[in-house]
Amino acid sequence: MSVFNAISTAVSGINAQSTAFSNLSNNIANSQTVGYKADSTAFQDFVSGQLINSSRNEGNSDSVAAVTIQHVDKQGTATVSNDSLAMSIDGSGLFNVTKSPSDTSSSASLNQTRYYTRNGEFYEDKNGYLVNTSGYYLSGYAMQQVTDPKDPTNTQVISQLSNQLTSVNVSNVEYHPISNPTVSVKGYVGSSTQPDTVKQYSTIYDSSNDAHVMQLEWSKATPETSTNSNIQTWQLKISPVAKTDSTNPSTDPNAKISNDTYFVKFDSSTGAIQSVSTSNSDTVSDSDNFLTKTPATIPLSYSYTNLNSQTTSMDFSLNLGLKGSTSGATLSSATSIVTTTPTTDSKSSSQVGSYTGVEIQSDGTIMAKFSLGDTQAIGQVALTNFASVNNLQEVSGQAYLATPSAGTPHTGLVGENGTGSLTVGYTESSTTDLTSDLSALIIAQQAYTANTKIVTTASELLQTTIAMKQ
Repeated sequence: MSVFNAISTAVSGINAQSTAFSNLSNNIANSQTVGYKADSTAFQDFVSGQLINSSRNEGNSDSVAAVTIQHVDKQGTATVSNDSLAMSIDGSGLFNVTKSPSDTSSSASLNQTRYYTRNGEFYEDKNGYLVNTSGYYLSGYAMQQVTDPKDPTNTQVISQLSNQLTSVNVSNVEYHPISNPTVSVKGYVGSSTQPDTVKQYSTIYDSSNDAHVMQLEWSKATPETSTNSNIQTWQLKISPVAKTDSTNPSTDPNAKISNDTYFVKFDSSTGAIQSVSTSNSDTVSDSDNFLTKTPATIPLSYSYTNLNSQTTSMDFSLNLGLKGSTSGATLSSATSIVTTTPTTDSKSSSQVGSYTGVEIQSDGTIMAKFSLGDTQAIGQVALTNFASVNNLQEVSGQAYLATPSAGTPHTGLVGENGTGSLTVGYTESSTTDLTSDLSALIIAQQAYTANTKIVTTASELLQTTIAMKQ
């Protein structure tokens, strides 16, 4: 190797150590940056002048180059955040973000460049969008109201997640009644010693906030076919009633309920429910007993005339409890009972109060909160994973762009595609290891100094060579 070659090699060493200095200084500077992934430096040598069929020893070492290695897949420590909307990912997934808000009403807005980040320090901006401390807007799946494809009249509206990513907005959320409500019967529905008829009333709301009242009429079944004296069979008749007077209602001629009659067997000594079926038989098979399910959920359909004078239907469920349990519908041993009112998870907007804010659950569900204590899902956080996340292109703000070498992005709900889980109220700390980086800084400094010594020594050798002429 010539003296000139030695100088070139030393200069490449100086440049390589400068790259290492740059990476180490960047790591140290971002030791408190949320979601920052520390880089490391690898070195590789270049050999020139190697002859064909010769040993490596005959080659001349020419230079060295520094290569920056990303560690996007390295997990940072979850740290408590003061922001209740902050999220930390435990796994290899990344948040989907954009530089400006996007919405489904504009195709140009939806087609803007998508970025990926581990910075989960999100908060609500003045327009209701969730944005992180680097200025990137969180994207997810919004809950939307769509026409139920199962509705033959094509008028029933249901809530479902959109299949398109859009910026999460949590301002001015409107309550939408549950599209498939459940009516739960809990408490006494009759007396084992006084088989009088008992009537209960429940109200459910359709997607237009229109109220529908139904009557649950309990009466001792006739004939009583059970050969077991400890079993009493009661008939449950479900019918729609006029919603103008729910305290003393009349039959609503414009509405009907499918499969409106059931036979419920009780243990007359304990009052516990034993079976629910559409047949008043002494023996109820498992295939005909709704209580073989846990809990007993009877699917029903409520047909009515909507505000546009069109006949439509709304699916709902009736939950009577568990076999052998008195936690649901039960008989009283007293001669007189207190009539109970079934509870329903279907409410009108006025019954839930005003919108007060949102909370994010560990599965990524975004829940709107209302002043009377009710909540409703309005969207879902989406996460994306790549086959090789370390090959993503790094950009400012702890964000990344997709690249061909990173693989195809796989986007879905939390937990899908190996994305991992969420911890809400926490953020992911920087993966900078200050102890290791400060130690590496000392080594890089010594290597840098050693390379400058080569340049100095080579210069002296050249001066000596020139002096030979004198």
